[in-house]
Amino acid sequence: MTTLGNPAPPCIDNWDRALEGAEQTLHELAHAVEQSLSAKRLPLVIANTCSASLATLPAATRQLDNLAVLWIDAHGDFNTPETTASGYLGGMALSGASGIWNTGHGGGVTPERTLLIGARDIDPSEATLLQTAGIRVISPTEAIGADIARRIGSAPVWIHIDWDVLEPGFVPAAYRIEGGFLPDELQAILATIPASQIAGIELAELELPDDPVAAERAVHTAMATVATLFG
Repeated sequence: MTTLGNPAPPCIDNWDRALEGAEQTLHELAHAVEQSLSAKRLPLVIANTCSASLATLPAATRQLDNLAVLWIDAHGDFNTPETTASGYLGGMALSGASGIWNTGHGGGVTPERTLLIGARDIDPSEATLLQTAGIRVISPTEAIGADIARRIGSAPVWIHIDWDVLEPGFVPAAYRIEGGFLPDELQAILATIPASQIAGIELAELELPDDPVAAERAVHTAMATVATLFG
């Protein structure tokens, strides 16, 4: 296990300052993913924010041909510097990794091989960008494991999970968006993906409560939900 970056208290900043502050950590993340894939090891990234994908996904596409991406998230994370209303860098992660805007860390993700699963809180301008790019958006009520597996085909797949994709109350995340998956529903979808095709796993935005019992329960739920990904 490798720990990258230094803990810091929460702060309010804009995407450009956040990107500058995270530059070294993002370079280290990219290097760690490339090393892991070169050694034929499965990268497991546990990140406090989806912004980590600005580095991890381009690094994976440099190592793997025809990479498919499952972006499992209540949000699209497809805003750009021109469309973001919040200025939150994590809300621009997938678009940056797709080369829609220049992050300084590369692009490489192919929108047509990207499935956005569980999204239900998408800004209007972001929805337009997703449609123009050709990313398929699948809501929780539309998500069927067999259909998702069919769309992936035989390609290697990078799986990104933001825990706000779940119905609030199961695994605490940075945002609470009603209408999400129940843990067993997401588990059933993940179980349809052959372990041999999984190229990398990324778990983001987990916010553990201070209460140790509640924290243990949240971790147990999260790990049980993704257990099938590890064979």
